Amino acid sequence: MDSGRGQNDEEKNMNIILMGVPGSGKTTQAELLAKDLNLPHIETGAVYRSIANEPTVLGQKVKNILATGDLIDDETTFKVVDKYLNEIKNGFILDGFPRTLIQAQRELFFIDKVFYIKLTDEEATKRLLLRARAGETPEIIKERLRVYHQETEPILNYYRRQKKLLEIDGSGTIEEVHDLIKNS
Repeated sequence: MDSGRGQNDEEKNMNIILMGVPGSGKTTQAELLAKDLNLPHIETGAVYRSIANEPTVLGQKVKNILATGDLIDDETTFKVVDKYLNEIKNGFILDGFPRTLIQAQRELFFIDKVFYIKLTDEEATKRLLLRARAGETPEIIKERLRVYHQETEPILNYYRRQKKLLEIDGSGTIEEVHDLIKNS
């Protein structure tokens, strides 16, 4: 993948997903890759946290789900993702979606590449505790990781069968992981 200089139209129009356990650095890597490729970055986690602060029925529903560490249900996720992605015409970097196999199989848009940032649960927990986001207690982190393994990991095989999945070692520094992604 080119670092941004001399990009061809194909690279500019790529739809890329970054996946990994909570704390794997996918949002940081998505931001860097979006900058490299001059593509918009959509982070569904940030979108949900924003919605959770709205004084609406949807806001309260999302707030309650986030407080437990569970995943946002598919129907709500589709509404949110549809709204954001329908406005984008020339490619994107997406993290935080899909989170279930049903979401991946819906295929709202063509996906060119899926980067899976691999990281152990132990390292992910350390990173999450260090960032000290409100509500991320050890219990909530443990539940988020459990839900990830149960609900999200099956998506990896789905993209692997399509030959779109690229596995990246997420244990290095931000720069090292970014170099692995750029060179994949």
